[in-house]
This record gives sequence, C-alpha cells and structure tokens, in this order.
Amino acid sequence: MILIADSGGSKTDWRVIHRGGRISQYRGVGFNPYYMTSEEMALQMRNDFLVGLSNEIEEVYFYGAGCSSPERQEEVKEAISSLFPTAKIQVDHDLSAAAKATCGHLPGIACILGTGSNSCDYDGEKIVSTRPAPGYILGDEGGGGYVGKKFLQDFIYDEMPEKIRKMAIERFHITQHIIQDHVYRQPFPSRYMASFCRFITENKSDPYCYGLFYNAFQDFFDRHVSKYENYTSKPVNFVGSIAYYNSDILRKAALDRGIHVNIILESPIAGLTLYHQELL
Repeated sequence: MILIADSGGSKTDWRVIHRGGRISQYRGVGFNPYYMTSEEMALQMRNDFLVGLSNEIEEVYFYGAGCSSPERQEEVKEAISSLFPTAKIQVDHDLSAAAKATCGHLPGIACILGTGSNSCDYDGEKIVSTRPAPGYILGDEGGGGYVGKKFLQDFIYDEMPEKIRKMAIERFHITQHIIQDHVYRQPFPSRYMASFCRFITENKSDPYCYGLFYNAFQDFFDRHVSKYENYTSKPVNFVGSIAYYNSDILRKAALDRGIHVNIILESPIAGLTLYHQELL
C-alpha cells in the first residue's frame, strides 16, 4: 500500500492507495521541520489512522512545507520512519505537490497560498526556478499568516472600521495582550494569525476586508509571480485555502496585473493521488 501526504502549516491531508485501488483518507495537523523537531513530528503522527497502517504501508510520499533542503527532508523522513520503519520513504517540497497537481505535464507557474506562501516556475517535468520563501516573519506574502498579521496590527493600532473591530471582539474576545501572548509566547504563531482569515473571508464584502486580501495578493505578485520570465504569457495556478476561498479577489488582483490565473485548488492531494496511481 502507498501512503501520500500533503502537509502545510495548518493541516496535513493523507491518502492511502490500498491494494485493489481503494483509497482512504485522513486529515491531521500540519508539519514544518523549520519549527518542529523530528521527535515532535513523530509524536503528532501517532494518531489512530496512521498507527493502524504501520505494518501495511510499503511506500510513503510526503510533500511538505519547509522540505526544500536535504537536511529538513531528512528530519521529516526520520519522523516518518519511526512509524513506518520498513517503508520506502520519499520527502519532497510542497511546491512539487502544487506543480504536479495543477500543471501536470504542462509548463506553468505554480503557487501556494495557504497559511504561508511560495511559488515556482515549472517546465512540465521539473521545477526550473523558485523565489525565496523566508517564512512568516520575513515573507509569506499573500498567505493566511501574512493577511492575519495585518488584521491584528490594524486591531491593535485601532486602524480598522469600528464595525469590523466590534465584530472581531464579539467573536474572538481578543485584546492587545491576548494577541501578543499568542504571537510571542504560544507555539505556532503563524497558524494563530492565519486563523482570523475565515472571519475576514466571511466579511470580504466589506471594503476593508476585501482590501486586506487584495493588497496581500498584490504583494505576492510583486515578490513572486512577476519575477519569473514571461510570467504574463504562462498560466498561473494556485493551491491553498486562502487562494481557493478568495478566488474572486485573487483573480481580480491578477487581472489588474495582466496575469492569467488558471487552476485554483483548495488542496493538491487529489491530483497527487492520481499522479501516483498512474505510476503503479
């Protein structure tokens, strides 16, 4: 049996291709080797779904955020090996997942807009160019953590519409001190900041909330898409919840820049599953 995983900052989608072609699925927490040790990742993986498969999995294909370097890939591989010691394990970057799921065997630009953000230029077979992805403090333009951070900054400085501020207090019971405690003292601050994006999406008919996404997407185009050669003549594809649930704003922001947005998927896992099924 084959186990496939697509992991972002907030969640991991798991798929199992059973003998005979049946597919089962599970959604768990996200993993990022930049912010978690192998031991922490291994502990999080020990849930009922995966533990029950520990003696049956023959191959594992893990695509994850933060898995671009050999060192980080090895850390994730070590965590997976603790649960599937006899399996063949391959760890790859989440950009590879985005490219395979959206571009297939055709050239294009593949982008991720989830909790964080990233992008690559894909020639139909391999990634030929990428942009720096310095994480939620220095980068992640257009991602949920980036949008949420701006929202929380505006809340603290009282620079958002009073109506939105009151709604946020009523829903989240937040104060400046609660926000700072979560961001500076609690684990996974990017995940916390991104958690406000559902609220912002629900209220995107308000010009302020619409503008948070629109401006963040423009920042993403500035730092990522516009840096690729011939970017206006290539299809630009997206995966990730921020892109998917705000696709109307994303397409408008792209149109204003002369960028052709093609496919937008919430998750690449279905495309990855098909990709690996075809290799069987």
